[in-house]
Amino acid sequence: MLKLRFKNNKHNAVWLVEPKVTVGRETANDLVVDDASVAATHAEILVDHEQLTLVNLSGGQALFVNNTAVPDRTALQKDDVVTLGKVELEVVDPKSEPKATATVMREDKATGWSLKANHTALSNRVFSLKKETVVGRSNECDITLAAAHLSRRHATLTIRSGQLFVTDLGSSNGTFLNGKRITEARVKRGDELRFDTLSFGVMGPAEDMDKTSVRSAGAVPAPKPKAAVSAKSTSTSRKPSTGPQAGASGSEVGGSVAGDGDTAGRGGMGWLAWLLVAGAAVAAGAWYLLQQGGA
Repeated sequence: MLKLRFKNNKHNAVWLVEPKVTVGRETANDLVVDDASVAATHAEILVDHEQLTLVNLSGGQALFVNNTAVPDRTALQKDDVVTLGKVELEVVDPKSEPKATATVMREDKATGWSLKANHTALSNRVFSLKKETVVGRSNECDITLAAAHLSRRHATLTIRSGQLFVTDLGSSNGTFLNGKRITEARVKRGDELRFDTLSFGVMGPAEDMDKTSVRSAGAVPAPKPKAAVSAKSTSTSRKPSTGPQAGASGSEVGGSVAGDGDTAGRGGMGWLAWLLVAGAAVAAGAWYLLQQGGA
């Protein structure tokens, strides 16, 4: 991709991107030439891939390419010198100029956020972001991108509570997040951010910024232990006895229980003996009847 720049100022330039680039004295032009010898809109350069065509829009004022007058239009190519009034511009290829700087950026304290250019014309450069970063074509921006269709102040990037937000500053050709045109939006690591045709990958801090932040609740009192359930004693309410009477009562109770147990045991054995005797008598009677019948 080629650029058009002032011959005596390498940093004041615009990218020659489709469909066209305008040059003139008015601030609405892509490349502003502040000189009385230059018309409000002096010329435009039509861009069709790598083909460039210079068109004279000055209404009869001087326009030359390599010292040859251009009354209507002519083709442009790398290293051509374009003269508007008293000002000289040149068509350059940044790839052939290793020392040439495609952008101007003011350095600031790093925040962990940055933009990585996806376009080879920007040499895949990484731009660190500060707490508030203005992107645009003007040299007054924090990140200056010399692109023809970028607005002078195109967008601003703001970091709030560790999160990145982008706000379009009313640009003509828009700001896009993951292909969708936006006015203001939150930007996450890995997103694609595009200013007009210039695309950037978003790089953020290593921490997961989507984690829920937990508000500190201060000192939390220890939980109170649960009250123990006390089981009531089901003891029989008897008036305690004292002295010998207590001992006697105990003996009497013990003896009574023991006596009842012995009586029950003897009664059980008596019934069993009676049953055995009755069974034997029945068996003997049956045997005698059988003997008589046989006789």
